[in-house]
Amino acid sequence: MIGVIDTDGECAEWAFPAEPGAVRTARHAVRGALHAWGLEAVGDVTVLLVSELVTNSLRYASGPIGVRLERRSPAVGNPASGPALLVEVSDPLPDPPRERVAEADDEGGRGLHLVAASSRRWGTRHGKSGKTVWFELALPGE
Repeated sequence: MIGVIDTDGECAEWAFPAEPGAVRTARHAVRGALHAWGLEAVGDVTVLLVSELVTNSLRYASGPIGVRLERRSPAVGNPASGPALLVEVSDPLPDPPRERVAEADDEGGRGLHLVAASSRRWGTRHGKSGKTVWFELALPGE
C-alpha cells in the first residue's frame, strides 16, 4: 500500500513499502503528479530515473522508500538557473550509492549513470534515518 504524505501545491511526496510492486506504484504516482502539474514533457525521463533509484533501494534496503517531487522556480537573484523539478528518493540504508561502469553484458549497474547523464545535477545526502539520492531536471518552456 502506498502512503501519500503530501500532494499540495508544488510538492508531492509518497512512502512505499520495500516490496516488489513499489517500482510500478512509484512510476504511476510520479506520472500522475507530473500530469496534474502539466509536466508531461519531462514525464518519461523522470519516471525512468525514479524507477532506477527505487529499484536500487529495493535491492539494498529493507525499509520504506520515500519519493518526493518539488517544482522549483528560478533561484532568487539567479534567473539563469531556470525552473526545475527536484526529485528525491530516500531509504533507510545509510550507505550512499556508488556510480560504476557496467560491462556490456551486465544486467545492472547503469542506474546512477543514467541519473548523472540525464539530469542537470544530482547528488546524495545523509538524513536522520538513511540517505536520499536526488536529481534535478530543467523544465523546458517555462
